[in-house]
Amino acid sequence: MAINLAFQESGNIFIGPIERLFKSRHPLPRPVGKEQARGESPGICSQAGPAGRHTWGADSERLEAGGRGGEAGAESPWAALAQVRGRASLDGQPRAMAGAAAELGRELRAFARSWDPSVPPLAYGYGPGSLRELRAREFGRLAGTVYLDHAGATLFSQSQLESFTSDLTENIYGNPHSQNISSKLTHDTVEQVRYRILAYFHTTAEDYSVIFTAGSTAALKLVAEAFPWVPQGPESSGSQFCYLTDSHTSVVGMRNVTMAMNVMSTPVRPEDLWSAKERRASANDPDCKLPHLFCYPAQSNFSGARYPLSWIEEIKSGWLCPVSTLGKWFVLLDAASYVSTSPLDLSVHQADFVPISFYKIFGFPTGLGALLVHNRVAPLLRKTYFGGGTASAYLAGEDFYIPRPSVAQRFEDGTISFLDVIALKHGFDTLEHLTGGMENIKQHTFTLVQYTYEALSSLQYPNGAPVVRIYSDSDFSSPEVQGPVINFNVLDDKGNIIGYSQVDKMASLYNIHLRTGCFCNTGACQRHLGISSEMVRKHFQAGHVCGDNMDLIDGHPTGSVRISFGYMSTLDDAQAFLRFIIDTCLHSSGGWPISQACADTRDSEAPSAEGQADVAPAVVHRHSLSPREDALTGSRVWNNSPTAVNAAPVAPPVCDVTRIQQTPSEKAAGVLEGALGAHVITNLYLYPIKSCAAFEVTRWPVGNQGLLYDRSWMVVNHNGVCLSQKQEPRLCLIQPFIDLQQRIMVIKAKGMEPIEVPLEENSERAQICQSKVCADRVNTYDCGEKISSWLSTFFGRPCHLIKQSSDFQRNAKKKHGKDQPSGTTATLSLVNEAQYLLINTSSILELHQWLNTSDENGKEELFSVKDLSLRFRANIIISGKRAFEEEKWDEISIGSLRFQVLGPCHRCQMICIDQQTGQRNQHIFQKLSESRERKVNFGMYLMHTSLDLSSPCFLSVGSQVLSVLKENVEGHDLPASEKHQDVTS
Repeated sequence: MAINLAFQESGNIFIGPIERLFKSRHPLPRPVGKEQARGESPGICSQAGPAGRHTWGADSERLEAGGRGGEAGAESPWAALAQVRGRASLDGQPRAMAGAAAELGRELRAFARSWDPSVPPLAYGYGPGSLRELRAREFGRLAGTVYLDHAGATLFSQSQLESFTSDLTENIYGNPHSQNISSKLTHDTVEQVRYRILAYFHTTAEDYSVIFTAGSTAALKLVAEAFPWVPQGPESSGSQFCYLTDSHTSVVGMRNVTMAMNVMSTPVRPEDLWSAKERRASANDPDCKLPHLFCYPAQSNFSGARYPLSWIEEIKSGWLCPVSTLGKWFVLLDAASYVSTSPLDLSVHQADFVPISFYKIFGFPTGLGALLVHNRVAPLLRKTYFGGGTASAYLAGEDFYIPRPSVAQRFEDGTISFLDVIALKHGFDTLEHLTGGMENIKQHTFTLVQYTYEALSSLQYPNGAPVVRIYSDSDFSSPEVQGPVINFNVLDDKGNIIGYSQVDKMASLYNIHLRTGCFCNTGACQRHLGISSEMVRKHFQAGHVCGDNMDLIDGHPTGSVRISFGYMSTLDDAQAFLRFIIDTCLHSSGGWPISQACADTRDSEAPSAEGQADVAPAVVHRHSLSPREDALTGSRVWNNSPTAVNAAPVAPPVCDVTRIQQTPSEKAAGVLEGALGAHVITNLYLYPIKSCAAFEVTRWPVGNQGLLYDRSWMVVNHNGVCLSQKQEPRLCLIQPFIDLQQRIMVIKAKGMEPIEVPLEENSERAQICQSKVCADRVNTYDCGEKISSWLSTFFGRPCHLIKQSSDFQRNAKKKHGKDQPSGTTATLSLVNEAQYLLINTSSILELHQWLNTSDENGKEELFSVKDLSLRFRANIIISGKRAFEEEKWDEISIGSLRFQVLGPCHRCQMICIDQQTGQRNQHIFQKLSESRERKVNFGMYLMHTSLDLSSPCFLSVGSQVLSVLKENVEGHDLPASEKHQDVTS
């Protein structure tokens, strides 16, 4: 597949430095073949590329921008990629190509193509208009965002939504089961949409019927329940349900329905079906009518591999059999992923059942799909339940029911989502208007994925190791074998996989939206990643479930990363993604990107591919603080104020936490680490409003949920969804101060008048509402319109402040493999995981050294120790003797207070936000990951083991901390780089 080329520029043959990758604005360099690089005669490369692709020769100036007048120059992906690879050196050093490429095994591939009139060129864009103009006009909300999860859900266009909204405001659509004028309009419009769907798939109502469902999953369930299965019995071997292992969960889930009917289910591996085709395995007996069903995807939602549509007729005719059994085979083609970017001609490929989801095609409406049923199969379907609108006649008092004659009327129980169905018309109209049709989308998206695949698969570390491992069954040679999907894992320079959760977190720092995990396709995930069934069971026992962020277990991946393109995707998107991979994997040690203040992307336009090269997406707002204003939001220690707890005139009896006491468990353990006083509390912080600025104290009361009022409030958007700094970095500029004597919280922010909020709700006036924190339901109450208006003004969008109800108890879940002491149940405020977070100053200092010694350009210190400590948003900061020694602790005691160490805090991208200015620097996350063996852990979670609040207890700066080592830790000299699974066992 690969064609090895060097590039000639100004008489020199070389590969340029990595910093110029994707940034060059120089004219396209002239390509030369390997023969010329060795001093042989120049000429056009004679090596042929795979089917549907071209080599690139002396006529490079004729490089096309698209088969239908797509944009030329900077927006030609092949021209851009030619420039990229003509200047990319993976070790950052220019060098002569003669012999060097062969020695290092880094021969370049030919990514650009020559003009060959005999082969239709791949297209980029949709005609004479600019794709960037289309993006700006129809998808303005994508400004500053790289959306690469179109296989999960594509995006609706502005004109589609406006057209649909206009339709609704100009017409009256009633229930289609009624007989009035508005209802007749609805019925007729829905029927027209059915015809439109059939025409879209190149068929008619003579051959297929459209049954509207709640999505492709509901369509699959309908087939599983209605197929004419014959159970196993004394006189029959029974029907067979077969499915390709590279199938969506919703297909595999059909087997539970068939099992209940005593029907055998058989998974079929793709390689087994390929080998059966080569053997021409068939079991054809025209007299045997025993019905069997085979399901397979037109496109793998895991890898984007496209399976032959010819299988449909081959299996139905008996020429190809998934398993060796006699009978009549029916075929269900799962087309949900395929039809999002490719046309499907059902007049040629006549599958018996075709489930689809429309949001995969248009982005809107969600929750609406369809099952296309071939009319010759429809009479065989059986139905038990009948709902409204499906009966021609029935009796309530007797077993009498006559179904409607059409298959759609029989299976569409109740009133269909008719407004969503009407929205489909506008989806079809808009898609045709913007792109010219699905064939154009197919070519456009494949051009992008082929371009990205070629660049991504060629990236190497200086030692020659690949940067990514791509999981695919195709060579990305044509859209007939590959959809616009790339599935991969990122590797380090030793070949170890970097967990998908970390890649996802890093991508979010670049405002890149991708998907991770197994993508509801365990079969493909197992096959490509080499995960055995026994490993799946062990991973589950270790706590891993579908959709979580437990990406590595014993060094083995549990999932991968997937990017996918849609019809509005651009070359800028592809290049931004590639720059992200290069910046995070191949960056030079001194190559720090520019930190940015939080920005409001609504006020900015989408940056070009070149414009994004040096600047990560960010948000700018008029209330952002500049670095010079750090002093205004500096240390907010509440120690000398007359309203502080330690200065309260009437102080209740307290547990003196400065008294050192050994608990029975400490004495029994006999493994106290360090001498008395080796660890001391240096700082105490609480965060009254979740994700807002810290409130530093020197002495503070302890409650049953942690430090009193720690994370008792949170800011929510207009939908009641909690805001965090990941979505709204300016939250860190909101400064809360608590006055226990006056029972108020004072909230301040630059440019805003201070505002007061009472610490407790008025039980008579408080309006209880429900919200969620880390999937936990919590009862809260709204703090009122006054503070809501204040927050809305500051953020420039509707916001509310809510507080956890005092009479609501949120119980802590069992996590980190720790059991709560018998008879106790820890309770939580609005924290994510635990009551307290502890960090060690020695650990901060080591990270500080890692970060600042990496700046080889002699620049001034990038991060202060104070800055770093605030980023980790700990409650308790202690002075320690060794970095990361806290990861070896099992318990700690502070005076009479005992805490269980639950485990490490797995960090998210919030640590990249300067808590005093709102500026970002994503390399803090990256450096922590690199230095801690690819696990972004920092700080330890604590929970009370027992707490007696019969008399108030306090934590104070200066209190000594006693630690108890874990039972499996021997000695005190374990390396700080100790692996995560070793220190949390």
